[in-house]
Amino acid sequence: MNASPPDSAAGRRKRVPAMAPEERRAALIAATVPLLREHGILVTTKQIAEAAGVAEGTIFGVFPDKPSLIRAAVLSCFAPEPFERAVSAIDPAQDLRGRLTDVAAIVSRGFAENGKLIDLMRSTAKADDTPGEVHQRMIESRERMIAAIAALVEPDAGRLRVPARTAANLLLILTMATTRHAMGLTGAPPLPPEQIVSLLLDGLLVRDDDPGLFDQIMTAALDETLAEAADRPSARQAAAATETEPGEPV
Repeated sequence: MNASPPDSAAGRRKRVPAMAPEERRAALIAATVPLLREHGILVTTKQIAEAAGVAEGTIFGVFPDKPSLIRAAVLSCFAPEPFERAVSAIDPAQDLRGRLTDVAAIVSRGFAENGKLIDLMRSTAKADDTPGEVHQRMIESRERMIAAIAALVEPDAGRLRVPARTAANLLLILTMATTRHAMGLTGAPPLPPEQIVSLLLDGLLVRDDDPGLFDQIMTAALDETLAEAADRPSARQAAAATETEPGEPV
């Protein structure tokens, strides 16, 4: 009768299927992201290995160190592909306000989930990092996000005071700024997407019922300012020409 194999931890461990290095990197990154949101920089490689279902040493077979894995995980959160897919799924039959409200909701939700991870990039930076590499990747990601929003704005570009790309950039800046500001204030919610879009569009749209109103207001304000400036010298001259009464203190 054959003896049963010992019930050891090694015997109970489920064998992880072999993966190509890039597949293994992707799996480790996917396991790391939720841990970073929960633990931040304090996450351990042991926790990451357990979440990925691998031995801790497996991590260092595809990443040189923990900071490299963390930076790769953070960058994955700001990859443009998921955003592009979400924007392309927005119903194009909606009016411009509805489409941009959906975009603002996507941006706000993504930044609320991942905004705090940006600081991890700085805390894991190394002296031998390639200067500007991470920054360049973030810029490229942002450019693709702006392009995706601009494509959604383009059908209504003729109604705006600025090009579609400028409107897209303004929407992205405004949404990220209000979301990040709220993240730094205890209990202060970010602006709802509807208010963000209202703030943007109601300042950019040319109204059919009062074309040129914005220009008229600015021209009138400028004329009033110039008129006031022109009156000031004559007032000073009149005051200087007034004679002082005898005995009146000067």
